[in-house]
Amino acid sequence: MARTLPDWSVLQGDIAGDVVLPDSPDYDEARTPEVPGFEDIRPRAVVRVATDQDVAATIAMAGRAGLPVAVRSGGHCFAGHSSTPGVLIDVSPMATVSTSGDEVTVGAGTRLGDLYDTLDGHGRTVPAGCGPTVGIAGLTLGGGLGILGRSHGLTLDHLLAARVVLADGRVVRCDEHHDSDLFWALRGAGGGNFGVVTSLTFRTVPAPPATTFHLVWPFTDAVAVLDAWQAWSPAGPDELAASLLMTASADVERPPVVNVFGALIGTRSDLDELLDDLVARVGTDPASAVRKQQSYRETKRHLAEHGPAEERPLAHPFSKSEYFRRPFPAEAIAGLLGHFSRGRIAGQSRELDFSPWGGAYNRVPPDATAFAHRDARFLLKQAVVIDPDTPAAGRQAAWSWLRTSWESVHPWGTGGVYPNFPDPDLPAWSPAYYGDNRERLLRIKAAYDPDGFFHGGEAPTQEP
Repeated sequence: MARTLPDWSVLQGDIAGDVVLPDSPDYDEARTPEVPGFEDIRPRAVVRVATDQDVAATIAMAGRAGLPVAVRSGGHCFAGHSSTPGVLIDVSPMATVSTSGDEVTVGAGTRLGDLYDTLDGHGRTVPAGCGPTVGIAGLTLGGGLGILGRSHGLTLDHLLAARVVLADGRVVRCDEHHDSDLFWALRGAGGGNFGVVTSLTFRTVPAPPATTFHLVWPFTDAVAVLDAWQAWSPAGPDELAASLLMTASADVERPPVVNVFGALIGTRSDLDELLDDLVARVGTDPASAVRKQQSYRETKRHLAEHGPAEERPLAHPFSKSEYFRRPFPAEAIAGLLGHFSRGRIAGQSRELDFSPWGGAYNRVPPDATAFAHRDARFLLKQAVVIDPDTPAAGRQAAWSWLRTSWESVHPWGTGGVYPNFPDPDLPAWSPAYYGDNRERLLRIKAAYDPDGFFHGGEAPTQEP
């Protein structure tokens, strides 16, 4: 099929949204994602779509011109999946939120904060993360974890239906009974692989009050805290969401810090009993401990605004993740933490971020949706963060530290990677994201996108 030059003025006349070109005054704002590191990627056009028809027209023009497309909801993808030198389809104008009984239907451009605010008036919520500017679509299609996850499961486990614009321009509304194969695939592998999701309908849950907590230990207690946490948190009650985050500042004069933080869906007295158990397992009191009971919406705001991660808004993160089914033995803990604290470089911060799994995450069969990671005990995301203008040698040093850190515990891992923590360094990303569901996904891909127009796993790389 002969390719044709795109006529952006024709596209602008055909759609209700906006075509933003490189000479437009708001082009830089439109093309730049939330996550630093991909600022240099310059799309041929950013199309802010307002309707399904806008999406179909944009796909058709990109196809005729032979240009790749990427889809952006919130722009938080660590690996740049929401950036492209081709045509960027920005669904942020599609941000309506409507409720009906215990269900909520949202446009794909809806941000978590807006969704939570709307549902709060009804005493309901959708289990998901805390970041208020994160787009609900990308989060859901790759999984979606949060403080209600161990009680209610992944965000995608609450998806009832989705509307999708396919590569051939058709608009499909899929659910358990209509285009059920596509609906199965979207829940865990839907980020840019099968079409452009424009609307999602969720089953909501009651928004319960919660008690937040944040305990801090010095790094001298890191071995004891990690050993205690991995036996305590994943095996705790479903209502407990207790993460472990170790941070090493970009200021090498500051010692690393060990944080245990999160929330309990329950009372302050319930939490006190659980945290007393953790402290007893560690064997030393934390240097500081904060606990606060509040409404669910206040809890989400508190965790988003007062999380323990270092504040570096202009920093560039690199990350790798893996699931683990069993606790780390002593030699794995020693190797991981030893590498974490050695050879620190000024301007380079490091993180070891442990999220408990178990509970409702694990009560769904691995083949019930495309999300395959249903038997893990915990998830570890390792990250290194540098300034965007760090020279090539510094970027390479960051990658070297990250790879070596990941390799130190990989022998104990499942090989599975959380799809919402995409890793462009993976030699075989498809099995790592999708496990035994990969073959069925390939068959569904052939049915709904036979020409391979969408390339969700082939994004601009952050590797130097």
